[in-house]
Amino acid sequence: MPQDYELPDLDIAWCPGCGNFGILTLLKKALAELSIEPRQLVIASGIGQAAKTPHYLKSHVFNGLHGRALPAATAIKAGNPQLTVIAQGGDGDMYGEGGNHFLHAIRRNPDLTHLVHDNMVYGLTKGQASPTSQPGFVTPLQVDGVCQEPFNPLSVAIALNASFVARIYVGAVAHAVTVLKAALRHHGYALVDILQPCVSFNRLNTYEWFEEHCYFLEEGHDPEDRQAAFARACETERLPLGIFYRDSKRKTFEEHLAAYRHDSRPLYQRSPNTGRLHELINDKRLN
Repeated sequence: MPQDYELPDLDIAWCPGCGNFGILTLLKKALAELSIEPRQLVIASGIGQAAKTPHYLKSHVFNGLHGRALPAATAIKAGNPQLTVIAQGGDGDMYGEGGNHFLHAIRRNPDLTHLVHDNMVYGLTKGQASPTSQPGFVTPLQVDGVCQEPFNPLSVAIALNASFVARIYVGAVAHAVTVLKAALRHHGYALVDILQPCVSFNRLNTYEWFEEHCYFLEEGHDPEDRQAAFARACETERLPLGIFYRDSKRKTFEEHLAAYRHDSRPLYQRSPNTGRLHELINDKRLN
């Protein structure tokens, strides 16, 4: 049976028409279709409009500092590998303030899903350019327009051999839900860059702009071909949507931990009176 993720009578603090509403709906659909129970779900987020998303879902939530959702999510999964763990935030939160954690999460390959709401602008702080803002984009701070090349999270992730890399658009509902479900089922780190409009502070990358500048990867695309995936990720004139790359052979961060080599139970289920730590504490050599 589909699970109920609704929190009734809740005032959602997003602008009318914000793409975050669509992402919230997509996530609910994907979780329900996979029958993931709310009590088995933890969503970690930082600061920003996108980072408010877990507040509007019936699940466990960790809300931390700007850009710091990934290390918290990694620790939560390491503490209890039986949980479904999602790290969620905006393009500024995850690729700007949290850029260093983004790089090292890929290297560690924790078994979690990384959802990035990519509206190419800082929405919470009233419209500054973000790492993914397009060249020429004029903001109250970048009055002559953005001059830097946008950060390309997909090409960076594939270059670092992330085990799952995908991009979806909030307006392509059926396709987006299918990709989200694949990411949630993936065993390892799964990046999903989610294109969405900011209707208040980004008048360049509108719903119409995304409709004109996005297309779906063809059925013949091989997500196990890393070089081909990297080439597609580097396309910027039009933005491909779909699963770019997938490597199911990499071991996860949790599988490398000594704590789980001989005991697969979460740490909280183990007796404090057993194990090597207890032996060391009671060893006379430490007294």
